[in-house]
Amino acid sequence: MAKQKENKKKAATIASKQYRFYNRFWFQALVLICIGFGIYGNSFMNEYALDDGIVIQKNDYVQKGFRGIPKIMKTDAYDSFYRSMNAKQQLSGGRYRPLSVVTFAIEQQLFGSTAKDKPETDVAMVRHMMNVVFYILSLVVLLFFLQTFIFKETPLVAFLACLLFLVHPVHTEVISNVKSRDEILSFLFIILTFISAFRYRETKNAWHLVLGLLYYFCALLSKEYAVTLVILIPMLFYIVNEDTLKSALTGAIPYLIIAVVYLLIRYSIVKAGATTENPDVLNNPFKFATTPEKWATKIEILNHYLRLLFYPHPLSSDYSYNTIPYTDFLNPLVWFSIVFHLSAIGAAVYLFIKRNIIGFALAFYLMHLLLVSNLIMNLGATMGERLIYHSSFGFVLIVAVFINWCLQKINAAGIKNIITVVVICLITISSSAIVIPRNAQWKNDTTLFIADAETVPNSALVNGNAGKAYIDLSEKPENKAQETALIRKAIYYLSKSVAIHKQYVNGYLNLGVAYYKLQNYDSAKTEWDMAKVIYPNNPFLKRNYGLLAQIYFNSGMNIGGKEPQQAILFLEKAVEITPENDSYWYNLGGAYYTIRNFEKARSSWTKALELNPANDQAKQGLAALPVK
Repeated sequence: MAKQKENKKKAATIASKQYRFYNRFWFQALVLICIGFGIYGNSFMNEYALDDGIVIQKNDYVQKGFRGIPKIMKTDAYDSFYRSMNAKQQLSGGRYRPLSVVTFAIEQQLFGSTAKDKPETDVAMVRHMMNVVFYILSLVVLLFFLQTFIFKETPLVAFLACLLFLVHPVHTEVISNVKSRDEILSFLFIILTFISAFRYRETKNAWHLVLGLLYYFCALLSKEYAVTLVILIPMLFYIVNEDTLKSALTGAIPYLIIAVVYLLIRYSIVKAGATTENPDVLNNPFKFATTPEKWATKIEILNHYLRLLFYPHPLSSDYSYNTIPYTDFLNPLVWFSIVFHLSAIGAAVYLFIKRNIIGFALAFYLMHLLLVSNLIMNLGATMGERLIYHSSFGFVLIVAVFINWCLQKINAAGIKNIITVVVICLITISSSAIVIPRNAQWKNDTTLFIADAETVPNSALVNGNAGKAYIDLSEKPENKAQETALIRKAIYYLSKSVAIHKQYVNGYLNLGVAYYKLQNYDSAKTEWDMAKVIYPNNPFLKRNYGLLAQIYFNSGMNIGGKEPQQAILFLEKAVEITPENDSYWYNLGGAYYTIRNFEKARSSWTKALELNPANDQAKQGLAALPVK
C-alpha cells in the first residue's frame, strides 16, 4: 500500500514537472486576472438592468449610504420596494441577504455624488467594476484553495477548474446584473471558509477557526446557500484529509452552530416570508399547473440547468411564465431527469465512501441545485441562470478532472503541453465569443429585453419589458422621426405579454401608456381599467388617470361653446376617471346648463360643492338655476 502511494506520488511529480509552466500559483492567477478583465471589461460601461432598480436605485436605504446600513441589516432586501408599492412581502422565505446591499450603500456613500447629473446611471460604473473585481478575486482565492489543499499534485486541474468557472457564459447574469453580487460574495466567502477550515485542521491555531467562522457568517449574510457547508466541510475533511467520519463531523460542529445562529437571526427579521400563495403567476410560476404537472415540470427543469452548463446558448434574463411550458410524467425527459439525478446522488455517495474528490463535486452540484429547484421550497421563479452559479462549481470541477484524465493518456510530453495550451485557448475563445456580446446586451433594460424577446418569445415578462423598452426609445429626442413606429412595436410586444398572462398589471399599464402616446385615449383608458381591476391600489394608476382626465377635460373645454353635446362626453369621461376633482364637476355642470339640462347641472354643481365647499363658482351656478 505504501509502495503504491509512493509510486502514485512519483508519477504525479513527473506530471507536475511536465506542466511546470502551469504550476506556479501567481502565474496562473495572473492569467485568470487578465482573462477575467478581458472578457468582462466591456460590462464596466453598463447601466442598471433587471432588479438593479428596486435593489439599488429605488432602495431608500442604499441611497442613504452609511446611514442606511442599520436598516439594511434589519430588513428584507426588498423592504424599501414593498413600502413604495404599498405591498406586503411577496416571496416565500423572504430575502435576507444584507451583505451585498451593504456594499451598495458604501459605494453610494463614497461615489454617489459623482453621478448626480446622471441619476439613471448613478455610480453604475463603480458597481459593475466592483462586481468584476469580486468575481475575479473569488477565482484567485479558489485557485489558491484548490492548489493548496485539493490538487496539490495536479495543479493543472485546479487551473482548469478556475478557468472554466471564470469564462463560463452562464455567469454573465451574475456579473452584469449588479444586484446578483450576493451570489459572488456568497461563493467568495464559502471558499475562504474552506481555506480557514483546512488551515485550522493543519495548525490547530484558534485564529484560523475564528476566521473561518467569521467567513462562514459572511457567506450566510451574502446568501443562505452557505448552509450546505455543514455537510460539505466534513465531506472534504473525510475525502481530502482522510479523517474518520466521526472526526470529520466533529470538526464541522462550530460551523453548524453559526448556521443555527444565522437562521435564528434571519427568521427574527423576515420570518417565513410570504405566508399566502402569491396571486401573480410571475412570482408563483406553477400557479396554473395541476399537482402532477408542478412536480413533473420542476423535475424536468433540472435538465434545462444541465443543458445550460454544457451548452450555454441562448442565454436569457428570464425564464418565468410561460417560457417553460408545464409538462407531465408522460414526458420522457422527466424520467431522464429522475434517472440522471438519482444516479448522480448514488455516485456522489459511492465516491464519497471511496474518498474520491468527484464525490464532493457531485455533492456541491446537487446540494445547491436542490436549493434552487423549487422541490423543497418555492422560490418565486421557475429557474434562472444566476441560480445555477454555485452548482456550476461542482460541474466545472468534474469537467476539469475529466480533461486532465484525458491529457494523462498522452505519453509524449511535448504534444501534451501543446494540446493543453490548445484546450485552454479553445475554452477561453469559445466562451468569450458568447460572454462579450452578452455583456453588451446587459447594458440596460432596453438592450436586454429587446434582445431577450427574440430568445424567449413566450415569456410574458420579457415581452412586457421589451414593450416598455420601445416606449423608452420613443421618448429619446434622437428617435423623434421613428416615434410612432417604435410605439407600435411597443404595442406589439405588450399585447403579446397580456395575451400570455391575462393578469399582467405592468403589461396593461404600459399598453395604456403606448396608446396614450398615439392619442388613442379610449384604448389607453381600457387598458388602465384592466390594470385597476387586478391591482386597484397601484400607485401609477392615479398619475395615469390624472393625465388622461386632463386630456378629456381640455378637449371638452376647447369645443364647449361650439359643440356642447360633444364637450359633455369629454367632461363626463374626465369626472369618471377623477371623480374627486371639483373643477371638472363645475365645468360639467356649466356644459349641462348650456344645453338647459338643469337637473344634471344641479347634480354636477352639488357634487362640486361636496368636494370643495369653497367653490364659489359652483355656488353661483346653483343660484342661477330656475327654482324647482
